[in-house]
Amino acid sequence: MATDDHSLSHYDRSKVPDGKNLRFALVVSAWNEVITTPLFQAARDTLIDHNVLEKNIVRIDVPGGFELIFGARHAQEKDFDAIIAIGCVIQGETRHFEFISNAIAQGIKDLNLNNKSPVIFCVLTDDNLEQSKARSGGDKGNKGVEAAVTALHMASL
Repeated sequence: MATDDHSLSHYDRSKVPDGKNLRFALVVSAWNEVITTPLFQAARDTLIDHNVLEKNIVRIDVPGGFELIFGARHAQEKDFDAIIAIGCVIQGETRHFEFISNAIAQGIKDLNLNNKSPVIFCVLTDDNLEQSKARSGGDKGNKGVEAAVTALHMASL
């Protein structure tokens, strides 16, 4: 949905399924909370804007990005219609960034292949904090909006 020319927050409302009878889990990493909090808020607000009841949106907090995988698997066991994994990994001086980013992507891919509820990847993997801020409510929009729209589509398959 996102490209260099478009905001992560722009989409055609008329093409998004109604969420009235759907349940969602938002698994949120506490690491880089200055980024994950606005991502969560945008995802939650977008779901509510598409008629998802507040009581049908459950937040599951995990310590870091790597733990998003376990948190999402835990949510799949609770029979949600879709799960959004929300995190932020920022490049540092070591290869830790690569290991964690790849593990999260592979883990979420595996959950999607092996379980019933879709897990939406709302994990920013940026070079610096400024890029993450731009994608969590700044000039690039908010990836949380995009993730919620994707979750509504996937839950409605």
